[in-house]
Amino acid sequence: MPVFEHHAPMPASQPLLWAWHDSPEAFVRIMPEWERLIPVQLGGLENGQQTRFKMRLGPLRPTWVAEHFDVEDGHAFSDRMVKGPFGTWDHEHRFDADGTESKVVDTVNWRLPFHLLSGWTAPLTVMPRIRSMFRFRSDRVRGDLKRIQETSELPRRRVLVTGSTGLIGTQLCAFLFAAGHDVVRLLRKETVLPKHLASAEVVRWNDQTGEVLEGSFEGFDAVIHLAGAGIGDKRWSKARKALIRNSRTGPTRNLAEALAATENPPEVLLSGSAIGVYGNRGDEVLTESSSRGEGFLCDLANDWEGAALPAKEAGIRLVHLRTGLVTTAAGGFLGKQLLPAKVGAGGPIRGGRQRLSWISMDDYVHAVHHLMMVKEAQGPFNITSPNPVNQRTFAKVLGRVLRRPAFAPLPGFVIRLMFGEMGRELVLEGQHVEPARLLELGFEFQHPDLESCLRHTLGKMRASSPDVMHTRA
Repeated sequence: MPVFEHHAPMPASQPLLWAWHDSPEAFVRIMPEWERLIPVQLGGLENGQQTRFKMRLGPLRPTWVAEHFDVEDGHAFSDRMVKGPFGTWDHEHRFDADGTESKVVDTVNWRLPFHLLSGWTAPLTVMPRIRSMFRFRSDRVRGDLKRIQETSELPRRRVLVTGSTGLIGTQLCAFLFAAGHDVVRLLRKETVLPKHLASAEVVRWNDQTGEVLEGSFEGFDAVIHLAGAGIGDKRWSKARKALIRNSRTGPTRNLAEALAATENPPEVLLSGSAIGVYGNRGDEVLTESSSRGEGFLCDLANDWEGAALPAKEAGIRLVHLRTGLVTTAAGGFLGKQLLPAKVGAGGPIRGGRQRLSWISMDDYVHAVHHLMMVKEAQGPFNITSPNPVNQRTFAKVLGRVLRRPAFAPLPGFVIRLMFGEMGRELVLEGQHVEPARLLELGFEFQHPDLESCLRHTLGKMRASSPDVMHTRA
């Protein structure tokens, strides 16, 4: 039976490493972004507990069911594939202590279905995906552990999160749990939780009136407000623009006023915003001290930030998260570009001079946590990489990572015909935004350059020197 081994040194003690893996949503953090897995059930690190998720296998969407066994609290656990695409998959996770640091040793015994006939295909079909998956996992765990230890001396927080089931909120909540915080989801009455979150602690409210329907706003140390209708999901009709605005300004004001009225208000409210506040500025370098611009997104961001001011007036530390393009293969801006890029049609749009201010998913999550924990942080913060690029460069780097050509141009009038005003503001215009205040606070980016970010999220990472992996028959 083939055996795969992966050794990954970690910058944390064995107990901290175990605690990370034992957090309620650790599996969400280690899901490879490019695989677009859908969790169905998250099992704890106890014998007999099962984790279920749907995966992609060409045109198929099989369900993988893994059952934990041989759990040694603090030291090791194993999982066995009960149902899935392999003939056999037995995976041991061992956590070895090494002074103040530790090491994850993964040993996988696996076989393909009809292995005697199909095993010869493994070097092309199986091993590249396995190696990419383990490189991604160890990179993400190392990054999380580093951030957790930066604030390990500070008390853990009870955190209320809106937008927790979205693309970004899902990863943020999983990291907050891994960092030891107590996370509660604030949901609208009609929101249906995904199956794997069926037992999650929630507060429900009417976001248009501020009425609490279930639970209470009392007892929270921090509130992170990310909810709002997708800005780039659909063409901007009059009704769509009204929905985008009304899903942000009214609920933000209602939340800020409700928090201000609590008996013991939270210490901090981190409220969503966008770099669209600066408008289309070409190559002008923009920081948090730059003037505001013009356009629908600018007006929206202005009103969005203004709606949160009742919290500040009540003495709550208020942080505006002026977010750029969160770059992840799991969806969003990058997700929409992957198909054309993979077929060689991801070239420059209208010459490609427009600036793209992007940030990796991990850096976004870690930056929000940093701003939550550092009491000096208040006011607007640009949540972007320190190295924005123009669209032509973005297309070129993406093509290089995917090993695809990136020269087929797309005229601007096509974008305007297809997407109207949304296409103009989101695709044809841009801003060169830099995170001056984040850098002043000492925040260090894990993926400061675009190629590092794209290789991480797309599973195209080069061999990482700290990790050692090998296979044997």
